[in-house]
Amino acid sequence: MDTLKSLKSKRLSNLLGLVLDGSRLDGVVVRRTNGSLQVQQAFSVSLSLDPLTADPELVGREIRNHLDAAGIRERHCVVGLPLKWALTTHIEVPALPEADVASFLQLEAERGFHADITTLHFAASRSKLSSGKEQALLVGVPKTHLVRLDHVLRAARLRPVSFSLSIVALQPPLADPAQGVLALNIGETHVGLEVVAGGGVTSLRALEGALETEGSKRILHSDLVAREVRITLGQLPAELRDSVRTIRIFGPRDLAQQLADEIELRLESFGLKVELASKYAASEFGSQLPPETAVSPAISLAAAYLAGRRPPFELLLPRVTAWQQFSNRYASGKLRLAGMAAAFLAVIVLAGFVYQQIRLTALRSEWQTLASRDKELKEVQDKIRTYRYWYDDSIRGLSILNQLATVFPETGIVSAKTVEIRDLNSVTCTGTTQDQQSLLKTLETLRKSGNAADIKVDTIRGNKPPLQFTFNFRWVEGGRNEN
Repeated sequence: MDTLKSLKSKRLSNLLGLVLDGSRLDGVVVRRTNGSLQVQQAFSVSLSLDPLTADPELVGREIRNHLDAAGIRERHCVVGLPLKWALTTHIEVPALPEADVASFLQLEAERGFHADITTLHFAASRSKLSSGKEQALLVGVPKTHLVRLDHVLRAARLRPVSFSLSIVALQPPLADPAQGVLALNIGETHVGLEVVAGGGVTSLRALEGALETEGSKRILHSDLVAREVRITLGQLPAELRDSVRTIRIFGPRDLAQQLADEIELRLESFGLKVELASKYAASEFGSQLPPETAVSPAISLAAAYLAGRRPPFELLLPRVTAWQQFSNRYASGKLRLAGMAAAFLAVIVLAGFVYQQIRLTALRSEWQTLASRDKELKEVQDKIRTYRYWYDDSIRGLSILNQLATVFPETGIVSAKTVEIRDLNSVTCTGTTQDQQSLLKTLETLRKSGNAADIKVDTIRGNKPPLQFTFNFRWVEGGRNEN
C-alpha cells in the first residue's frame, strides 16, 4: 500500500493542500516542475457551514464556490485535519518480529483509547530510545468525522489522496533519532504542541485556552503554553526529553514572535533554543521552493506528498470497491471453484434461515409468558440508573467539584471559570474576583475544609476588578490526616 501511494504521488504534478482549523479553511496549489516546486493559487476563508454537522452537499458546494472564486481547478488534494479531532495514547513496544507489531498495536489501541476502537481509525508513530527500547504514539480519529469529510470533499468535486495532521506536516520526525524538537503551531482557536524525538512523533496535544478572542483581536496566553510545555517534557522518558534542545514556533508572525520572546524567558532553565519557523530550508522537500515562500501547513502538506514523503499518521480511510474485493478473492483459475463454494454457501444460508424461523416461532411463544416480568424488571433498572448516582459518595471528581462549589461565596464576588482535575487529585482552578481579599477568604475556607492541601496561587492578573486568578491544590480523600 505504501509503495502504491508513493508511485501515485510521483505521477502527480499538481496538488491542492487544504487545512481545516475550526471554521477556517486554507488552501494552496503546489506544482512540481523540473525538480522545483512552485506555489500557484492560494486562498483562506471562513466557512459558514460546519463540515461535521451541516449537510455534506451544502458544505461541498460552499467549498467549491470558494475554489472557483480563487481560480482553482485542481481535483486531487491532501487535507490537514484539526488536531482537536485526534485522540492519543502512548504504549511501549516490546521486542517482537516486525510482522507481529501491527497486531500488537491493534490490541493496545483497544485498551488505550477511551472509546470503542471500532469507531476509530488510528495510525502509529514509533520512536526508539538510546537504550534500545521502543515506544509508539497512537493517534485515533473518529471514523464518522473522516467519512463525513470525505463526502464533503467529493461533493466539492475533489479527490482526497491523504488525510494527515497539519502540525506533523510542519514538523516531521527528524532523520537523526538522537535529535528532538518541540513544535508549537498557533492555529485559529488553539495552540498545537508536538514533540518529535527518537525518529518519531512522541507527543501531540491541542492546548485549549491558550488563545482567546476579544472582538477582532486574538490574545495569546504564553504562561499557559509554557506551563504545558513543562508538563509535556516532564512526561517524556528521560532519554527522549534530553534529546529535545529546540523549540520551533509556527504561525502568524506577530503572535509567533510574542510567544517566542515570552516563552524563552519562562523556559530559560531548560536550556532550550527558541526559533521562529518563517521560511523553508533549501532541501526541505528534496525540491527547491522559492526562497521567499512563507511556511504554511497547506504548503507543507502538498509539497511533502509531491516529494513522496510518507506522513507519520495517514488517516485517510482505505477505499476498496466491490469489484476489487471480488477480483482479489477470485483470481484467474479459481473462478469455477469459487462458484461451487458460493452455491454450497447459499444452500447453508438458506437452511440457516429456515432453522432461524422455526426457532423464532418457538422463542416468541416463550416470550409471551415472560413479557410482563420483563416489563417490571426494566422499570426497576430504570429507577436504579436514575437514582444510584445520588447515593454514591465514592465518585471523587464529583466530590471535588462539590467541595469547590461550597467554598465560593454565593454573592458571586469570587467565581470560577474553569476547573481542571488531573489524576483525580491535582486540581487547577481559574476564575475572576472583585477584590483580592475575597479571593484569600475563599482560599482560607477551602483550606479549612480538610480535603485541600498544598494550596498555591499561580497568578492574579489585572489592575482593576474583575481580577483573573489561577490557583491549584492537591485533593486528599478523607482529609489531610489520611495515610
